Amino acid sequence: MSNRPVDIPATLRKVSFFSELSAEEIDRVARFTRERHLEKGEILFQRGDPVHGFYYVVSGQMKLAVSSAQGNEKVVEIISPMHSFGEAVMFLNRPYPVFAEALTSTQLLHIGQAVVSDLIDQDPGFARKLLAGMAIRLHGMVQDVETYSLRSSMQRVIGYLLQQVDNESEGASDIALPTSKQVIASRLNLTPETLSRIFHDLTEAGLITVHGKHISLLDPARLARHQG
Repeated sequence: MSNRPVDIPATLRKVSFFSELSAEEIDRVARFTRERHLEKGEILFQRGDPVHGFYYVVSGQMKLAVSSAQGNEKVVEIISPMHSFGEAVMFLNRPYPVFAEALTSTQLLHIGQAVVSDLIDQDPGFARKLLAGMAIRLHGMVQDVETYSLRSSMQRVIGYLLQQVDNESEGASDIALPTSKQVIASRLNLTPETLSRIFHDLTEAGLITVHGKHISLLDPARLARHQG
């Protein structure tokens, strides 16, 4: 990843709830924004660390996860470029409930809490957009819980693979897994062994082929029907 400095004002406009701010307001937010560079495996914050703002991923990929005293890890969310995280906990005056780790070399922006609080006080429209963004993430997490509770392991994996396809296609589609199979398994609430077994079963059924992180969906429509 290039370590070129980020054009902070231009990048802030890509954050959905900053998109309608005036140039003066963007410049003000930029004064409270700091750029961060993380290498693969580097920890951004630990569970229990104090919160002073939220983050926006410019490039790379972040993992939000919790770990048990026994060392078991559960991936809560994978944050891709052009997405933010940490907005909700910023207002709770509580420490982070998860830890954040870079899955690849990653560029981030950290937006300070003080300027966000001021914008909320001054602009009800901004507050509504911020709430809408947090509500969308909450809705997604509720859908995740529903998926884990009501769908079989096979259905979860097929659903995940189909989500990676850019366009619905009757023909074969090639995808590259965005992170390791171990992280994906944790995200789907599976063991790595279960994920490997399901990939094997789907391969035996003639639905996919697997070459490392590269997977070919040989017939996405039939794969979707296999989901049941």
